[in-house]
Amino acid sequence: MNTELPLSVTVGGREFKIRYEYGAALDILTAMDDSKLDDRDRVPTVLYIFYPDVSEMEPSEYQEALERLKWFLNIGQEEAPGAVNVRLVDWEQDFPLIVAAVNRVLGFDVRAHPELHWWTFYAAFMEIGDCAFAQVVSIRYKLALGKKLEKFEREWYRQNKNLVDFKRKGPEKISPKYTKAEMDTIAKLI
Repeated sequence: MNTELPLSVTVGGREFKIRYEYGAALDILTAMDDSKLDDRDRVPTVLYIFYPDVSEMEPSEYQEALERLKWFLNIGQEEAPGAVNVRLVDWEQDFPLIVAAVNRVLGFDVRAHPELHWWTFYAAFMEIGDCAFAQVVSIRYKLALGKKLEKFEREWYRQNKNLVDFKRKGPEKISPKYTKAEMDTIAKLI
């Protein structure tokens, strides 16, 4: 069991400092969810946010750097096999609801602690329990899967449509692997 919070990751056999604060992670997730960015723009953006010294990486290391970034965002866990790949959260739109619930779990306002580690923030996020944000996600989940809403959920949705409906369209797809030519193009952008 590893109880330490990572402050760096290894890429290409070298240690790189990372921006581990929850705000940086939310910026990365927002960029990944931004339909205005294509992969040519998205990849350098997220690498730049996460790695303060990204300019010291070789282009051949970017794919591994992205994999380490994904590992970090997933709290050191592999993606669950068979996980439903439905967009349920817009980190930017939902932030007021999320922060209220996370504050309740942690017992303090996270905005007053910008250095709070992403893994600590995420652990609190996973424990938020019954709250407005949980209701929003539950309704989004049912709507995405075409499931029927209960009467109370339909009423709640009618009254809170502005919270449930996404204001921004997310990307169609985020490419998990890049060709050498794509990595060379990304290297020129960084």
